[in-house]
Amino acid sequence: MWIASSLNRVLTPTAAALGNFDGVHRGHVQVIQPALDFDAPVMGTQAKIVPASESPELGGKTYSTVVTFSPHPQEFFSGQPRALLTPAPEKVRVLEALGVDQLVLLPFNRELASLSAEDFVTQILIQGLRCQSVSVGKDFRFGQKRAGTIVELRSLLAPHGVKVETVALKQSEGRRISSSRVREALLAGEVAIANELLGYRYQLQGPVIQGQQLGRTIGFPTANLQVDEQKFLPRHGVYAVWVSSLAVPGLEQPQPGVMNIGDRPTVNGQAVTVEVHLLDWQGDLYGKGLTVELVDFIRPQQKFDGLDALKAQIGRDCAQAQALFQTTR
Repeated sequence: MWIASSLNRVLTPTAAALGNFDGVHRGHVQVIQPALDFDAPVMGTQAKIVPASESPELGGKTYSTVVTFSPHPQEFFSGQPRALLTPAPEKVRVLEALGVDQLVLLPFNRELASLSAEDFVTQILIQGLRCQSVSVGKDFRFGQKRAGTIVELRSLLAPHGVKVETVALKQSEGRRISSSRVREALLAGEVAIANELLGYRYQLQGPVIQGQQLGRTIGFPTANLQVDEQKFLPRHGVYAVWVSSLAVPGLEQPQPGVMNIGDRPTVNGQAVTVEVHLLDWQGDLYGKGLTVELVDFIRPQQKFDGLDALKAQIGRDCAQAQALFQTTR
């Protein structure tokens, strides 16, 4: 998948899906699908690739393109860091798996935020992306102060022969699928609901780093995961998880594990850590990248009277996870 962070680097023409797409959940996939399905014939020299030494030699097609913003607009306007369900590297992996040709990460700055709806269409969609089609969610707004509506989007693109497809996002239990709902479910420890909304298991990824090695002293060695600082962390507590790594022999296929997220109150921890204990696998994981998929929430974070009480509870957590894995894959 080609990734561009400026309009002079994009592959054109495009069939574009517009939005923030944090989480790339089942509703987002609906918005992206029209771009994947678009197959308009391109005549002669109409298709072009902006010259770039590392640009792939594609051409003669319309590129399915996801257009989003970096940083997230809410982060830009609030001035506060925003935790993301899918930080950029993870979003790239999910979109690649969907078959998207191109991801355009428009820098969300004061210049972009101040564009009128008409200028956004002219400068971004027509001149920059050379859109042949545009797909958006039904609540999509654009331009300065989000003043542009879908009706205006259709009106501005119609003279250019660009079709606009609006998508009513899927419903789950009578409610619209949204990134906010995914976050709510994760903060409540409702893993099954979050995974159902996403269409895949929520993941934490990162390299294994050196920890205090307390787990091995009580018989439960753990791998300390260094997750992306922008990654949204679910409720603090203990989870049943699948753990995998293409860099570790024996972990190419997911293996069962237990994960703890929290500040380790029993040992007066000062920072939030993500620690993973594999149930049926042993080996050196330092420096290796792991993917941890959430299966179920076992219990909230607790403070115990001492290490013996903690050890006993971890044993019960592992037994509960093992029983769960007997029925879940």
